[in-house]
Amino acid sequence: MDGDGTSTQAPLWLLSDDGNEADLDPDLAAVRRYLLAADPDGRRMAAAVRRSIDMLLDGQHTGRYRWDQLYKTEKAHLGTLIEINLQREFGFADGRDMDYSIVGTDVDCKYSQTLGAWMIPPEALGHLLLVVWASDERSSWSAGLVRALPERLNNGGNRDAKKTLNAAGRQAVTWLFDRAPLQENMLLRLSEPDIDAIFSHKSGQRRVDELFLRAHGRRVSRTVVATVAMQEDYMKRVRYNGGSRSRLQPRGIVILGHYSSHGRIAEALGLPVPGPGESVSARLAEARPEHGAAPRVELDGREWVLAGPADPEQAVPKLPEI
Repeated sequence: MDGDGTSTQAPLWLLSDDGNEADLDPDLAAVRRYLLAADPDGRRMAAAVRRSIDMLLDGQHTGRYRWDQLYKTEKAHLGTLIEINLQREFGFADGRDMDYSIVGTDVDCKYSQTLGAWMIPPEALGHLLLVVWASDERSSWSAGLVRALPERLNNGGNRDAKKTLNAAGRQAVTWLFDRAPLQENMLLRLSEPDIDAIFSHKSGQRRVDELFLRAHGRRVSRTVVATVAMQEDYMKRVRYNGGSRSRLQPRGIVILGHYSSHGRIAEALGLPVPGPGESVSARLAEARPEHGAAPRVELDGREWVLAGPADPEQAVPKLPEI
């Protein structure tokens, strides 16, 4: 605890286990140290996983945003995309026999949609594995290291003689990040009526307008905008000068972006602060006595609060983009 009584303990997914496995396997320990030094909080790995899922969905060209919208053959390629994007992100050298060489050790990358169900080929026997799991539905991912030893594998295998980790093998995984947060695909959080309303429009601009009308207070990524707009110039559909920022302005909707001034507005109103490439929409109302002590922000010399259902729509000032 700090002096003010607040906890300084790291999130559970950051509590990497030094455990006996790393003590007994110097190569695993060295790879683990390297990866955690390169990515202490897991943001780089998380970004590579998110990028891989988004590449597979290809929402900008297909409008798809759910795993069950993919073809079976496409789903089988997510592991390859994660392997490629991790190598690009970290600049791993090619391994001699496995996917990567990390601090001189061959490491094979394995992804499974089911935690613990990684398929291990005969050629990986004895080698280190970087095992990855991710769930877009749960906005969560994991990555760990384990050596594929015979006593850690189930006896049965598939037609390619690939085997899965048994209970002892799963227990032997040294986690780098365990069920860490994955950038949210907020389309998965909207109700079916909201999704139907958004995609009912033929115009990409109107779909983006509908998105920001229905996703108040949520971080909307560039990928989500691209999926909804399904156009090459998708971010133009958000901006002023004809995009949703100006089109929704008369209805009291502000769309905050990754600007310092917008971050201050979000903090003042208790909204999520947009990160790089993110937008957050909200409907505002000019502050009146009945709003009491509600959080407020000054725009064009007037005070504004988050609008409630009883507040009428009113035009909101143009936001500074600084």
